[in-house]
Amino acid sequence: MQTAMVIFGLLIVAFGIFLFTAKAKMKNIPMVADHDTILTLTDKNFQQQTKNKVVLVDFWAAWCAPCRMMAPVLNDVATELSGNSQVGKVNIEQYQSLAQKFKVRSIPTLILFKNGVEVKRFVGIKSKDFLLQQFQNA
Repeated sequence: MQTAMVIFGLLIVAFGIFLFTAKAKMKNIPMVADHDTILTLTDKNFQQQTKNKVVLVDFWAAWCAPCRMMAPVLNDVATELSGNSQVGKVNIEQYQSLAQKFKVRSIPTLILFKNGVEVKRFVGIKSKDFLLQQFQNA
């Protein structure tokens, strides 16, 4: 019985160390500059920038490690889009009203808009191929 308790205790300690190191690594993910074609969306230009086209909008914050992990993926997606398809970003710290309007509860939240209307919503990290497929289906 004591041996089982010791092993269980060691497993809990090992899991705690794993979580601590994983969290430390995620905090050190560098910020990646946005691609030239990515729209910076605000409460003033949101409606204008999302009408008459298909726009994938990333609701993000600078302190969010998964959001920073999505930045290179969104840059890759933006380079492959053409025509009326674009990627846009909303910093929820600066534009909380937009996050509230679209009921963004966790980040990163990606919302696909077609002609200014929400078509699909994705929460969390997504792959480039998945996002490009969503554009094709929109």
